[in-house]
Amino acid sequence: MIEDVQAAIPLGLVLSIMIGPVFFVLLETSATKGFRAGVSFNIGVIVADIVFLLIAYFSSFQLLENLSNQPGLFVFGGTILLIYGVVIFVKKPAKKENVKASKGTYLGLMIKGFLLNFINIGVLVFWLGLIVIVGPSLENSPNRILVFFSSVILVYFITDLFKILLAKQLKRYLTQEKIVLIKKGLGVILIVCGIVLITKGFLPKEKFNIKDGIERISEQKNPT
Repeated sequence: MIEDVQAAIPLGLVLSIMIGPVFFVLLETSATKGFRAGVSFNIGVIVADIVFLLIAYFSSFQLLENLSNQPGLFVFGGTILLIYGVVIFVKKPAKKENVKASKGTYLGLMIKGFLLNFINIGVLVFWLGLIVIVGPSLENSPNRILVFFSSVILVYFITDLFKILLAKQLKRYLTQEKIVLIKKGLGVILIVCGIVLITKGFLPKEKFNIKDGIERISEQKNPT
């Protein structure tokens, strides 16, 4: 069990520094709204990851095959990200961005984090592939898989707390103009991520075979 935890730590650290829409929104939320707001948003993200993990664990290759035949899911998720990015980019700034968050705001941020992570079907594909690759090395033992992925999520969450703390330090230096620029930049990033997802949905099927891709990765990791 200890070896499984040790193996999970590097993966959790890597996941926390992976660049994507959630990464930038987390930093923006923490910098403009504070530590609690950032944690609230991050909890929503983590819950979405847990839901994806459960779906991945109980679905495995069957879901991989279905996803490879339904690239429209990428188009759907990418379109939502694209629209969200456009809204952020064109939205007129409020007179005061740094308003003290209420309990309702924290709940809203949790939901926002959950939805932003959940609409990205690529996250589900990632967890599916990881389970397919890592499962055999854990002897497909439910207990070992639980320990490994729980450790990954925990390390991921703890590392994110440090990111939130660092981003919060920027809050005192943020002027209204800088906040507007940050939001504009965030909008552009989400638009680009949305376009990338949509593009994946229009790739030819032979280039979109997730199952074959996972098997190739597995063969590279476990050469005969």
